[in-house]
Amino acid sequence: MKRAVYVALSVVALATPAFAQTPQTNQQTNPTTSGTKSTNSSGVQAFLTEAATGGMAEVELGTLAAGKASNARVKEFGQRMVTDHGKANEELKALAARKNITLPQSLDAKHKAEHDRLAAMSGAAFDRAYVTAMVNDHQKDVAEFKKQAASNADPDVKAWAAKTLPTLQEHLQMIESIDKETKASSSSAQR
Repeated sequence: MKRAVYVALSVVALATPAFAQTPQTNQQTNPTTSGTKSTNSSGVQAFLTEAATGGMAEVELGTLAAGKASNARVKEFGQRMVTDHGKANEELKALAARKNITLPQSLDAKHKAEHDRLAAMSGAAFDRAYVTAMVNDHQKDVAEFKKQAASNADPDVKAWAAKTLPTLQEHLQMIESIDKETKASSSSAQR
């Protein structure tokens, strides 16, 4: 009896490495099955990377606006960007860590140039440039997050995009209102 159990265990032990090797070999030779479990891991990584870069830029530019803006509503909006995008950035970092995706730690060249351009401005010129940048950014962000919330193949990423979207939509409404206000006050001042 002991011999039969020993033989059976030996057969299982010898067979197991062969079965365990097969899927790994296939993963190594077939690049479409390696990496994360998502059906579109490069799309997930691209979206999360872009969201991280954009989120960092919103915080950096928001900090700038909170300190430099001459219009009180622009200052308040800048502080709101720091708070809301700071929170979203933390959630995004946790999501990316669960997906084994490394996010950028600093602004890319495009966002750094935008920061430097705005940092060189002051007063009403800063306010107008910041507001215009935020309107453009939030229009793009809302469109992209709507797309990701509707169709991202990864359910966790899809859920995060859907959760974040209402805040971005609120930001867009706020900055569009500020934009109208600043354009109206600027045109009445020119008369």
